[in-house]
Amino acid sequence: MSNADHVTEAQELLLDNGVLRVAVSSMGAEMQSLRRLDTGTEYLWQGDPAVWPRRAPWLFPIVGRLRGDRYTWQGCTYCLPQHGFARDSLFRVASADPGSVSLALTDSTATRASFPFAFRLSISYRLAADTLVITAEVTNPGPGVLPFSFGGHPGFRCPLVPGEPVSDYEISFEHRESSARWLVEDGLIGRTREGILDGQRALPLVEGLFARGALVFKDLRSETVRLHSRRAGNGVDLEFPGFPYFGIWSKPPGPFVCLEPWCGIADPVDASGRLEDKEGIVLLSPGRSFVRRLVIRPY
Repeated sequence: MSNADHVTEAQELLLDNGVLRVAVSSMGAEMQSLRRLDTGTEYLWQGDPAVWPRRAPWLFPIVGRLRGDRYTWQGCTYCLPQHGFARDSLFRVASADPGSVSLALTDSTATRASFPFAFRLSISYRLAADTLVITAEVTNPGPGVLPFSFGGHPGFRCPLVPGEPVSDYEISFEHRESSARWLVEDGLIGRTREGILDGQRALPLVEGLFARGALVFKDLRSETVRLHSRRAGNGVDLEFPGFPYFGIWSKPPGPFVCLEPWCGIADPVDASGRLEDKEGIVLLSPGRSFVRRLVIRPY
């Protein structure tokens, strides 16, 4: 039975362990709020249709855009919108208690029209002291290979204190990084790289940093980053082991910064269009599962 047979309208689930309070919607399994109870501080961008209406969407079965918003598989052509359909799909609530919730999306007649594969995508949230642990699992229940990409796109409030300048903030990396950003052209990965990290562990949020769009990295060594205020000292840590690509994005004057771990990446401007050729695509064998974990610690 398909996911659509179970779900008719979105639900909001509230997690609370006395330290953190997290709200999650079954629409897209998307986090709606992340708050520390001792300070009352909201860490998650609350959305604004005039700037960016989403908060923390999940990207599946693709990350970024496809060239021409289409791909071919076994001689047939299919269309998929940027970042796929999971973020606009109703998930079924598989389990819920005060400290955790698990939501699931399975293939349906609607998904198979644009993505002709059997799949199960599970997103689980669990509070552990002052951290939020998010586990994503993609399972292939079908008879053939499941090609997909997966990524996170959480937007964090920046600044956290009203009136505080964004220039007080920086992104700190686990390791010293020497990496170039790949410039994005109409949602696709261009042919041009631009040096931005040269052996440093911190990237200041200077004016104009996002004037040319998202910062897209293919070769970071770090699996933990920190968005924090140098002046006030508060911020958020994000741990993302096993994600080979990473994006950083904002849309000034929107007061938020997205920290985006990806298993997969947008098409290059000269992509072949064949899904099996796509950079970063995961080819999951029948009966196998793919699991990734994110850990968020607001402080």
